[in-house]
Amino acid sequence: MIQDVILKELVTYPDERGFFRELIRVTDPFFSEGFGQFSHSLMFSGVVKAWHIHKVQVDWWYVATGLLKVGLHDTRKDSPTFRRTVDFLMGDYQKAQVLRVPPGVAHGCKAINGPVHLFYMTSIVYDPKDEGRIPFNDPTIGYDWVKNADIT
Repeated sequence: MIQDVILKELVTYPDERGFFRELIRVTDPFFSEGFGQFSHSLMFSGVVKAWHIHKVQVDWWYVATGLLKVGLHDTRKDSPTFRRTVDFLMGDYQKAQVLRVPPGVAHGCKAINGPVHLFYMTSIVYDPKDEGRIPFNDPTIGYDWVKNADIT
């Protein structure tokens, strides 16, 4: 994994009506930066959204439905995982998790089986000055959005 990236495993309480799943509490240690904005992104199968990067903002992602391939790339020069790239799946038939993406970690995703409903919180309200973009096929990252995600 990449330093400071956290995958919080969630507890699900199923019964004959369905289930209840708590995602984030204000008291969660991985939520110490606090709440800025809550958003919902709908992506159709095959859609790639990459790469996004922030200087200040922390993201917390939860996939409610669909299957999403997540890619992360560490751009922080002072990090022990500098230039490390990882990928994994979130959503249908995966462990129920919330992902924490710290500033300086480029993040992107591909909807493998959609529609995908990604709900995410951010630590600050949207600020275009904090929003960075890197092309999905950036050669310095060298990530292939077509290959299968590592699901081991």
